[in-house]
Order: sequence, then structure tokens, then C-alpha cells
Amino acid sequence: MASSSIAVRELPLFPLSEVVLFPSTPLPLHIFEFRYRIMMNTILETDSCFGVLRVDPTQGRVASVGCCAEVIKHQRLPDDRINILTVGQQRFRVLDTVREKPYLVGLVEWIEDQPPAEDLLPLASQVDELLRDVVRLSSKLMDQPIELPADIPSLPTELSYWIASNLYGVATEQQALLEIRDTATRLEREVEILTSTRSNLAARTVLKDTLSSEATDQQNS
Repeated sequence: MASSSIAVRELPLFPLSEVVLFPSTPLPLHIFEFRYRIMMNTILETDSCFGVLRVDPTQGRVASVGCCAEVIKHQRLPDDRINILTVGQQRFRVLDTVREKPYLVGLVEWIEDQPPAEDLLPLASQVDELLRDVVRLSSKLMDQPIELPADIPSLPTELSYWIASNLYGVATEQQALLEIRDTATRLEREVEILTSTRSNLAARTVLKDTLSSEATDQQNS
């Protein structure tokens, strides 16, 4: 596991297109490129940690803030490919590039959220309530039950990471949330996102109910 006692360290880096890893989030990977097979063989002999950085596919730009991944399980395949399961640990900022071949290695510093200046539990509760509204409306819209995991974090910082990691298809927004260093600010942004999503789903649900009611009336007339 990444140690916060070491403020700066060298870290192997794995740029991934449109992937933003958050602390405590699982990330399975299939390693097939030769350079990354070399990297995995090296880190499996050391501390099993490497950095995941989002690559913007439109500009080819690699983010400067990422999350350390720790390999918790791996499976070697006959042709030297490797399946690995990782879990996000600590966030980091890339200070400099140490080398680029055979794989990217950076000098990084660990980053953490600022200590909160207020009680964040009410804000976390608001985010949790909005999440459940979004799931309830999504379930109604799709006519199928959607179950939330039983182990959703209740602590504000951990909850903010969990929400951010589950915002599918918006990697740019996820990257912005990853880079925020204040839990309250991250939760407030998630309130905005979930409120907008809830409003959109509510409008679509009303439209669906209206169309369904009209169809029923036509059948009965």
C-alpha cells in the first residue's frame, strides 16, 4: 500500500484512456503490451504499486494528477500476459518524469484533502439522498429494480470518492473531482451533478407516465 509517510517518491505510471481511478475503487486490468508486462513483473517483486493516469483521447494529453493502484491479485497467462486486480489507494501529483522507457516512471507527491472546517455529515447525507432518488427514478424509468450496494461509504470523503467513481461516461468531470483537494467542494459539486440528473430523470419519468396513460386511454376508448 502507498505510504503517506513518504511525501515524494518514484512511481511507475500507467496512462489509460478515459480511466479515472479513485481511492478504494477496484480496477481490473488485462496486461498485454510488452512494456507493461515488464512493468508489472517489476512491481510484483517490489511493493505492487503503480500510478494510474487518465489520458484525454481527443488531445492525447496525460493528466498530472492520478491515483496509486495496488495489485491485490494477479494471474499469469501462458503467453506471458497478466490479469490483475487492483484497488485505488492514494492520490498523487506528477512532479517530473524520471524516464519514459521501457515504461513511464514519474517523480510524484502524495496529495490529500484539506482538513474540513465544518461538519460534512449533513452534506454527505444530502448526496446520499440524491443518489437514492436517482436510482429510484432510473429503476422506474427502466421498469426494472436497481439495487445499490450495501457497503456504500458513509464517511464524507470516502462517499465523495465512491460517487465520483460511479459517474460513468464523464471522465473529464471525474478527473476534475479527483483533483479537488477539499471534501466539501467535491461533495457540493456532486450535489449539483446528482440534482441535475434527478431533474432530468424526473422529467423523463413524467413523460413516460403521460404517454403510457394516453396509450391506455386509447385502448379503452
